[in-house]
Amino acid sequence: MAASAENGRPAHATAEAVARQSYGKLIAFLAARTRDVAAAEDALSDAFAAALAEWPAHGIPHKPEAWLLAVARRKAIDGARRRRTSETAASELRMMAEEIEDRVASASAFLVAPAAMGQRLVRAKQKIAQAGIPFRLPDRADLAERLDAVLDAIYATFAEGWTDPVGTEARRRNLAEEGIWLGRLVASLLPEEPEALGLLALMLYAEARRAARRDANGDFVPLGEQDTARWDGALIDEAEALLRAASANGSLGRYQLEAAIQSAHVVRRLTRVSAWDAIAQLYDALLALTGSPVVAINRAVAIAETQGPVAGLAALDALGEDRRLAEYQPYWAARADLLVRTGAMAEADRAYELAIGLESDPAVRRFLEQRRDAIKPR
Repeated sequence: MAASAENGRPAHATAEAVARQSYGKLIAFLAARTRDVAAAEDALSDAFAAALAEWPAHGIPHKPEAWLLAVARRKAIDGARRRRTSETAASELRMMAEEIEDRVASASAFLVAPAAMGQRLVRAKQKIAQAGIPFRLPDRADLAERLDAVLDAIYATFAEGWTDPVGTEARRRNLAEEGIWLGRLVASLLPEEPEALGLLALMLYAEARRAARRDANGDFVPLGEQDTARWDGALIDEAEALLRAASANGSLGRYQLEAAIQSAHVVRRLTRVSAWDAIAQLYDALLALTGSPVVAINRAVAIAETQGPVAGLAALDALGEDRRLAEYQPYWAARADLLVRTGAMAEADRAYELAIGLESDPAVRRFLEQRRDAIKPR
């Protein structure tokens, strides 16, 4: 045991960290034999309560996860014994609860009372246990298809949280943190899946730049103008290690490529210049893999950095037939910047006007307005 803390703050902090990083893994371990997810959740909850009571008094274990797992297993055994003695009464109570719920259920499937929704979740978990559905990872043949959907959902969660219009919305930041937590969970469960590692690396690269995305006045700062001293070096180092581990598996995917692009931008911490040649090549590969017009826009920007703004504009012009871009702000913002660099100020002004009209973030809109004002004749 570690030395006893004078108060419960270190114990609470450790318990919170384990809950965020290992909760899903611990539930998986506990439910692997019994196939009872609900009982595993109850047992782990009791173990955390025991930790918060014991750790402040007796010290934090050297291996908190192992301590919690051992206690939770004992709690699960005790719970199973208690359930056996009251099985008949519990069955009757469930029947009564179902009858009450049927009478007071909401008209909408999504607008139900919290108590009713909780009861439905309990019954679902009971059905899983009764049907003997194993709590395990799917077979490798099924894993790829399922994993792609999971990773996409995690990234969507992170992206929603990272896109913070004013940089201070706690709810959005919590979503970004939850996305990273889920990414860590999947990476810990599937340490040999390169795309799981690639996604986590990608999110960490982005999160590392959060503090540099706004200046002291809350104004937007584009990636190329950010102060690299404000980037989180620890998160970047972790992302780099994850990306190296992913690349060692020899299977290339979307998230690894996107993370590699961010790694090439991170080079600016040391050289003061992003590795644009590498970025352009990576976007070539990513575009071939995804066919995404968003990727194509970023590729055009990279081409402009390596071959000049005329070549970049030509790459954007090749996307002109995609109607989705007519209302996509980054397309017009990129186009405006490249037009300025070629001296086509009137066209650039029109492109900035469209980009400003499509932007919902006040800080980004001010940034675009400043860029537009800078090209107007004095």
